[in-house]
Parts: sequence; C-alpha cells; structure tokens
Amino acid sequence: MDKLKINVVIAGRTYPLSVKNTKEEEGMRKAANAINNLISLYEKNYAVSDKQDVLAMSALQFASKIEISALEKQSTEKETIQKIDELTNLVKSHLK
Repeated sequence: MDKLKINVVIAGRTYPLSVKNTKEEEGMRKAANAINNLISLYEKNYAVSDKQDVLAMSALQFASKIEISALEKQSTEKETIQKIDELTNLVKSHLK
C-alpha cells in the first residue's frame, strides 16, 4: 500500500509527512490543529515571544494529558481486577 504524502503546518512551519491512510491523515491534521490552537492560546495569555517556548509549553501540556490519562486507566484497570477477584472469591465460597 502506498503511503499518502501530506503537509501539516505547525507554528507557521510546513512539515511534510507520510501517512498510511485517510484516517491517519485526519488524525494528523486534527493534532496539528490542536497544537496550533494551543500555541495561539499561550501567545494570547502569556508574554511569550519565542516560538520555541510556546512549542515546549504545548508539548508539555499534551504529554501531561497523556500521562494523566494513562494513570487513570491504570487505576481503573486495578479497580476492575480487584472487583473481579472479589466476585470470583464470592462465587468460590458459595460453590464449596
């Protein structure tokens, strides 16, 4: 399968990318749009003149969301496993 070649613009710079399919293309374009929106927000709300600083702040924001989401998922999985164990023990106690 041939890869699609696309261009995305982040912070005024164009980046050529290769994607597998239109779904991946859509994801890349949405991500670039989200980054650009966050950059605009930081530029409006903070006295930041260097694009590198704004990009670093944006990267930190996205990375922290991913980490928080992973921790929440891990916590939910642990709770689910604990409940399954409790139910298994309850069933076992009634089968004896």
